[in-house]
Amino acid sequence: MVGGAEVAIKEITTRISTNDIEWDMVTMRFDKLHPKFERIGNINVYRIGGGLGYLSKIFFVPQAALFALRHKYDIFWGMMTYMLFPIVLTRLCCNRTSYVLTLQDGDPFTHVFGRLRILIFRPLLSYGFKHAVKVQTISNFLARWARQMGYKGEVEVIPNGVDVERFKNPGTKLSGDKVILITTSRLVEKNAVGDIIEAVKFLPNNFKLQILGSGPLEQELKLKVKSLKLEARVEFLGEIPNDDLPRYLHQADIFIRPSLSEGQGISFIEAMAAGLPVIATPVGGIPDFLKDGETGLFVEPKSPRLIAFQVHKILSDIVLRDRLIIKAKRMVATKYDWNLIAGEMSANVFDIV
Repeated sequence: MVGGAEVAIKEITTRISTNDIEWDMVTMRFDKLHPKFERIGNINVYRIGGGLGYLSKIFFVPQAALFALRHKYDIFWGMMTYMLFPIVLTRLCCNRTSYVLTLQDGDPFTHVFGRLRILIFRPLLSYGFKHAVKVQTISNFLARWARQMGYKGEVEVIPNGVDVERFKNPGTKLSGDKVILITTSRLVEKNAVGDIIEAVKFLPNNFKLQILGSGPLEQELKLKVKSLKLEARVEFLGEIPNDDLPRYLHQADIFIRPSLSEGQGISFIEAMAAGLPVIATPVGGIPDFLKDGETGLFVEPKSPRLIAFQVHKILSDIVLRDRLIIKAKRMVATKYDWNLIAGEMSANVFDIV
């Protein structure tokens, strides 16, 4: 069950000395086959609840709060906005353990805070923001959320990173005369994978698209491919272990993700580290790292024809393509290496420990 937030937890805790800190992670038991406890890296992983479908997410809040109260922790680290709920519940039980909050949310503000079932509990979230000792976000876009929700302190903007050495391209691409476009994402509406599929129909037959990831829109997207008669040119590869991801990126030519919303987007950073030119949309936290014509190319949301145009532009202009790749790799190495990120987290977020 790995996404950007899980990768961040693993990479950051691996790099912070365990002499001073012991990490326990309390998460939901999504599958009965998952062990209730295991040690992963520097983290003791405790999985609780589960087995009740959507209700499991609701019951997780009091279960996690009770677990935390029993273990008498020195500090809480809430990863994602919704993890404020169990923390606030512990405070309603007269527990005053200090806590820091990390915002990694990728959905729009209205989706996270404006839905009817959340509006009822929004005062609890606001309370959670106001009483956090530190709030850290992965983009300037998300930093504005913290202020909107009432946090008065200085927001620490520390992005997600990448293992630069692991993603470094050894120059082993074997695609021949084929041009391989690649996207890595959950198959959900906000990632707009359907727009990339639409773009393929405006490209020559030797252009192929590889889609890495799964999600609720998978069948719908496969039907779209079939209706456009692109079965021979669009490949769904499903969930790929994070350790195997560099190999797929190294064999591709261009990374595309025309997101409708994005907290930051660790997949873009990974693609840049792997030496791929990137096409993205100027939404959410993406403009923090993607400068149009310098570290990537922008397209407007919901613009399949413009995606195809930008693909042609990258492949026809060697000078542009090399500039995008070189500047993006240099930026990633100097600002987005996990070693640098962990150091900033230790110095500026966990300094209260």
